[in-house]
Amino acid sequence: MPDLEEALRKRRDAGGRCFVPYVTAGLASVDAALLQGLEDAGADAIEVGLPFSDPVMDGGVIQEASRLALEAGTHPADVLSTIADAGLSVPVAVMTYLNPVLHRGLDRFLDDAAAAGVAGMIVPDLPVDEAEEWVGLCTSHHVAPVFLAAPGSSPDRLHQVAEASRGFVYCVATYGVTGERDRLAGTAEEVVAALRPLTDRPLLVGVGIGTPEQAAEACRFADGVVVGSAIVRHLVEGDQEGALALAARFRGAIPA
Repeated sequence: MPDLEEALRKRRDAGGRCFVPYVTAGLASVDAALLQGLEDAGADAIEVGLPFSDPVMDGGVIQEASRLALEAGTHPADVLSTIADAGLSVPVAVMTYLNPVLHRGLDRFLDDAAAAGVAGMIVPDLPVDEAEEWVGLCTSHHVAPVFLAAPGSSPDRLHQVAEASRGFVYCVATYGVTGERDRLAGTAEEVVAALRPLTDRPLLVGVGIGTPEQAAEACRFADGVVVGSAIVRHLVEGDQEGALALAARFRGAIPA
């Protein structure tokens, strides 16, 4: 599998900025061809979300995507099959809540993910100070554990996140759930600035990046962006072509 941190560092160290689109798996429009299309659109990595019944971090668009995917009968194994079928040359990070991981068992879940070619795992409701076992198992499976750094976090908390994260640090731009915003929150730059002295890993901003212009603004201080709801909105409507066109616009707005 491609290495998540290596891919993002390569873009950053060459003077560019990273683009990581997020999609919710299980929607009819999210198939291997879509993932391949996102790679062709210039994604440096792709974040694939497992649909979950109580997505506490997510706003309305991704909540609706999860609902539709679950009503269609999507299981974690289906998501991993889609990733494996895509055969991508860019790394994939899976975003899941903790409950599906515990249901399968940490070791078995990571076995399945690694076998499908997953390079990173994001579990937003797993606190970093309770994640020692998870980090160790991720390391043994060669899967990067990615943690979130939120606005208002204490210096000690940010240090823990910086130490535990592999691949990149997910810098949450604003308070609240995922979703498009009218403008980029000032807290985004504050989180990145606080983390810079703590780690050399790529610092990517997500949550609230709704337009290519906002992505370009974030990339003036961050190493890249994660873009979800703006793309998923098209996919909920079954508009795969529109989602890929928007992804290409985001890539075009971000320094390469």
